[in-house]
Amino acid sequence: MVYTIVLRTHAPPSKLKSKIQLPRARVHIQLEPNPSGRTDKKAIFLENLKNTAERYRLFREPSLQAIARIEASLLSGARKYFEENLFVEVTVPHVTRATGACENVATMFEVDFFGEKRYLAQTGQLYLEVMTPYLERVWAAGPSFRAEEKVDDRHLVEFTLLEIEFRGNFDQLLEHVEGTLVSMVSEVLAKRSEDLAVLGVDAERLQNVRRPFKRITYTDAVELLEGEGVRWGDDLKSPHEKLLVEYMGGQPLFITHYPRAIKFFNMKENAINRELVDSADLILPYSGEAVGAAEREYEYDRLVKRLLESSMFRLLKERGGGLEDFAWYLNFYKEFGGSPHSGCGIGLGRVMQFVLGIDDIRGSTVWPVNREAEA
Repeated sequence: MVYTIVLRTHAPPSKLKSKIQLPRARVHIQLEPNPSGRTDKKAIFLENLKNTAERYRLFREPSLQAIARIEASLLSGARKYFEENLFVEVTVPHVTRATGACENVATMFEVDFFGEKRYLAQTGQLYLEVMTPYLERVWAAGPSFRAEEKVDDRHLVEFTLLEIEFRGNFDQLLEHVEGTLVSMVSEVLAKRSEDLAVLGVDAERLQNVRRPFKRITYTDAVELLEGEGVRWGDDLKSPHEKLLVEYMGGQPLFITHYPRAIKFFNMKENAINRELVDSADLILPYSGEAVGAAEREYEYDRLVKRLLESSMFRLLKERGGGLEDFAWYLNFYKEFGGSPHSGCGIGLGRVMQFVLGIDDIRGSTVWPVNREAEA
C-alpha cells in the first residue's frame, strides 16, 4: 500500500471532515465488554493486580501464571520476527552516561560509578545505532529504568524494552514495527489460547490485528483534538491518544511527523518541512503509546547542533552534565561517519496491556516495579 502524506505544520481550519466529539467517560477504557452481567472474575483479579506491594500473594493464581506465559510468547514472537529478518541481537550496557537517556533526563537514576556519575540506562538506542554500518540490522532486549515517583496505572520504575536499529528509511521502519507487532500477537494466538480464555480475553479482537496499520499525521491529529484544548506543538497525552485510537477504529494507529522541538535530538528532520521530524508513535487501544520510532540523523555537525539546541541538553546541564556525556557517540560520527538508519523502542508492558485488554500497566507483568513494589 502506498501512503500519500501531506506534511503541513499547522492544519488549516475545517480541512478534516469532522472533529472528535466523544464523551469523556469513554476515554478511560477499563475492560472488554461483559454482556452477561455476571460478576466479572477478570475485573476482580485485575483489581488485585494493582497491589504491587504484596505481589507474592498472587503467584498461586492461575490468572497470573497465564499472564507470565502470554508475556513469554510476546517475547518469543518478537524474537521470531527479528531472527527471520536477519537482525543480530546485541547486548548493550545498562550503566551509562547520558547516552543511555531518552528525552527526559530528569527521570534517570544516578549511580556512583567508582566516584563518577553514571545512570541506569533507559535505552540502548545509541549503542545499537553505531553498529548499523557494520551489522546492518541489530536489536536488543533489556530493562529500562525510570525514576517515576508516581504509583499509578501508567508508570513503572523498570520495564522491558525491545529495540531495533537498521540501515534503512522511515517507511521501512514502520513496516518493521508492523511486522514485529503482528508476529508478537500471532505467537500468542497460536500458543496461548487457553491462557487467553482464562483471562477472558477476546481472541477475535486480536485476530483482527493486520498490516498495514492506520496512520495519521501529528498535525491532523491536533486538529481533531482541537476541542480538547490541544494546540500545535503540544505533546499528546494519554487521554488524547485513547481518543484518537478509538476515533480511528479501535486498531493500532501510527501518529507520524511530530514537531522537531518536542522529540529526541537525533530524530531526522523531514526533507520537506524541517519543523517536523520523520518519527512515529504507535498507539494501541487500552495502553496508548507502545512504540516510539524515527529515522535518525547521522551527520556529525547536525548531531552536535541538534543536541546543543535540545531541551534534553538543557536539563542535562542543570544536573552537571555536558557534551562529555556524549563524547564517544559524537566522536564515532566525527571519525567514521555514518549511514542512513532508523529504529524504534517497543514497550513490552504496553503491548501486553493491548493483548489483555486492560488499562492498568500493573496488570501487564508478573513483577511490576514501582515505589511500592517488594522486588
